[in-house]
Amino acid sequence: MNRRNPPQATEIAESGKHPEFEHFLADLSAKFVALSPEQVNDEIQSALEECLNFFGIDRLALLRLLPDRKNFIVTHNADVSGISPYPADAILSTSIAPWGAKKLIDGEMFSFARPEELPPDADVDKQALEMFQIRSGTYFPIAALRSSEYSFGISSLDYNRDCPREHIPRLRLLGELIVNALERSKAELALRESEERLDLAASAAEAGLWIMDKSQGIVWATQKFRELFQFDPGEKLDFDRFLATVHSDDREEVRKHVRQSLEKRKALKIDYRIARPDGSLRWISSSGNMSPVGSGLPERLMGVSIDVTERRQMEIELRERLEEIEHLKLRLEKENLYLREEIKVDKGFEKIVGKSNAHDYVLFKIKQVAPTDATVLILGETGTGKGMAAHAIHEMSARKDRPMITVDCASLPANLIESELFGREKGAFTGAYAKQVGRFEAAHGGTIFLDEIGEMPLELQTKLLRALQEGQFERLGSPRTVKVDVRVIAATSRDLKAEVRNKRFREDLFYRINVFPISIPPLRMRKDDIPLLVRHFVDKYGRKMGRKYETIPKSTMEVLQGQLWPGNVRELEHVIERAVITSSGPVLRLTDWPEIEALEAGEEPLKGLRAVEREHILRALEETHWKIDGKDGAASLLGLHPSTLRFRLKKLDIKRP
Repeated sequence: MNRRNPPQATEIAESGKHPEFEHFLADLSAKFVALSPEQVNDEIQSALEECLNFFGIDRLALLRLLPDRKNFIVTHNADVSGISPYPADAILSTSIAPWGAKKLIDGEMFSFARPEELPPDADVDKQALEMFQIRSGTYFPIAALRSSEYSFGISSLDYNRDCPREHIPRLRLLGELIVNALERSKAELALRESEERLDLAASAAEAGLWIMDKSQGIVWATQKFRELFQFDPGEKLDFDRFLATVHSDDREEVRKHVRQSLEKRKALKIDYRIARPDGSLRWISSSGNMSPVGSGLPERLMGVSIDVTERRQMEIELRERLEEIEHLKLRLEKENLYLREEIKVDKGFEKIVGKSNAHDYVLFKIKQVAPTDATVLILGETGTGKGMAAHAIHEMSARKDRPMITVDCASLPANLIESELFGREKGAFTGAYAKQVGRFEAAHGGTIFLDEIGEMPLELQTKLLRALQEGQFERLGSPRTVKVDVRVIAATSRDLKAEVRNKRFREDLFYRINVFPISIPPLRMRKDDIPLLVRHFVDKYGRKMGRKYETIPKSTMEVLQGQLWPGNVRELEHVIERAVITSSGPVLRLTDWPEIEALEAGEEPLKGLRAVEREHILRALEETHWKIDGKDGAASLLGLHPSTLRFRLKKLDIKRP
């Protein structure tokens, strides 16, 4: 094709009207419908060359982005004579013109009358344009029906010119016609290949062929068919003999389908089970059609049977997996909803009550670390409010819209902690009847709160350390690595340094979680907070019980402030809850707490901390008949965790008499 004179080329381009081109597109569309796959490429090449005439351009190339998304291939190209054409199926790396390649990959068009018009970050592209002697160009993606991998490239090599905008829709329409033709051609070739493979499979005797005489019911069958149904090589076959092998639950359905095919000349297509002599069941798929043998002769049903047991088993397994995934999805949605509601109740500082210097310092530390993703270790005795501090950190972080998953390491049995943290596959151990997503996986994108981490078994600490360091782990019973993005907040009432010295806690895990420690002081060191806490709990339980207490005697408040509170805020809350229950008038009274009654009456002198704590615990044990666990146990009465109470019993040398 000859080079075009620039004025003549632009004359058509700038006219804005292309009736010839509209007819050309209509004819091309009609041609593509009738073309065989082998003829499509030649017609596309002819169409591109025709476009050079219509629009007066030097080069028109159809590009396809390869699956690696790092290269384009020139599938079709038309050039005027005198221009070196692209080689057939030329591969163009995106690194040659990275700016322009990104535009096309992102679905954006770009155009330039001169390379100098391109932005500064297209310097590499400008070098490529100079190398290919391109003086102006327009490039845009083609959004066809089933593909967005293709783009058009229009180039001028002899002169600088703007591509009129009104031509882009026409060229885009041409591109869509071409791409749809290519996709249709590819689909037809794939279908043809599939049919050829099926024919090859049948000819290779992978399927059992059979013919059944309509009038006599005699069945002729290939050796493969006899193998499928385990008939003897020389055994005489008829329809009843075949039907006897069909599973009793499927037999009537098979009989009905075969009868319809024979009597109504309907195509046969049915899947059914057969029972083999060894007791095993196999799934068979049979299909066939009626075929006349000749004029006046009996008709026959000719067909093929294939063993599809593996396919059916895969379908069943897939259906079970999909049902399991749906069930798990619903379960996680419910858990997530519950967790979000739980967080809304306890979020931020709304439940952290106090005004003491110690209280304010804890809030200051929380505000410091919350906006970061740093791992936090919250230290403090049982009942000091470590969980509330963890919730406050989460609610003030960038992850507040994602769930905070809590794991109470002390309450989980040692043999279940690993599956709770990291999840398990179905059948991972005895009793694992279903797949379970672990807490780490459920916390992806959010926060995981490891409460009482000091209670975690030593053998599990290694796997936890890896999950914290690398953000990945394996479910129990699965070799697949699961990657997660979680923020870790840990809490403990134990002295972890002492645990490390005593070889009960890994030193490397301690340093991994001790990035930003926050110590919450016990209630006995926050006496100024007790009046606020008392009023808060009185209001809380008063609202629940429909009561209002206007007065809290000063003497009562002084007694409360004089206690050592080994159970800290939790113990104080339980005491106030009992007082609200037992106080009938507008004045709050502590008439149901023997220790306070004695102190109010001045019957017992002040004692050392250790002695008071020992006596306090002994009194609770006697009241509960030395029962530690459960709602009516001493641990619940004292507001302590059972493991913490046992630790204190050992420390204070308290033994059951």
